[in-house]
Amino acid sequence: MSLKKLIDDKLNQALKAKDKNTYPTLRLVVSAIKDAEIAARSKKQSEIKDSDITSLLKKMIKQRNESCEMYKKAGRNELLDNEKREIEIINQFLPKQLSEEETKKICEETIKSVGATSMKDMGKIMGALKSKYSETLDFSRVSSIIKGLLS
Repeated sequence: MSLKKLIDDKLNQALKAKDKNTYPTLRLVVSAIKDAEIAARSKKQSEIKDSDITSLLKKMIKQRNESCEMYKKAGRNELLDNEKREIEIINQFLPKQLSEEETKKICEETIKSVGATSMKDMGKIMGALKSKYSETLDFSRVSSIIKGLLS
């Protein structure tokens, strides 16, 4: 089953169950997917792929994480809780992210395999990681781990 179909099915279930916590977020996701499909049509692509939807969902999570930081600083706990709930809902459709320890181990192995010795090699390391683990790594976390290992 395609990711788009899975999201549509979850939206329909949430609407039938009148789940006021879930369906507004899923409507936003479906809307973002439709926008991406329209943009793809203008580029003469036939259909949007699951990998495109995955990157779209990651972008949405990144936006919500940034909002969480702002709400934390402003002391807006009700809005912060709402953003966290949306992140949880969107995360259901993403591949499971690796833990901190697993990520650190992969980073260490990649640094050795690439032969990196300084921060100048950061691009090589990130490129190698993105080619192998683009679906399962949180690259904002990866960046800080690599900086810590190379310094």
